[in-house]
Amino acid sequence: MVEIIKEFATKKLDLLKMEATEKSALTAGTLTFLVIVSVAALFFIILFNIGLGLLIGHWLGNYAYGILIIAGLYLLIILITFLSRKMIKNSVADKIIKLINS
Repeated sequence: MVEIIKEFATKKLDLLKMEATEKSALTAGTLTFLVIVSVAALFFIILFNIGLGLLIGHWLGNYAYGILIIAGLYLLIILITFLSRKMIKNSVADKIIKLINS
């Protein structure tokens, strides 16, 4: 009887190790994917904003104005985000709680 319990415990431990390994591998793969996509998206956003700033500047006859307009838009986004930080925090927290409880 003791041998059966030891064998069961050993197999259960092996199963837990394999499950942990699988979850770790999937998490590492997902994180790698997210990092690659995030870097590519960041480059796209930066280059798109530079191009947009230069285009607006071309239309206005001064490239600096175009860049300043784009910078002003980002400042406006930062201010709006800062002013609505409590609403954003509560919304994200509510969604996480709903996901955990589902």
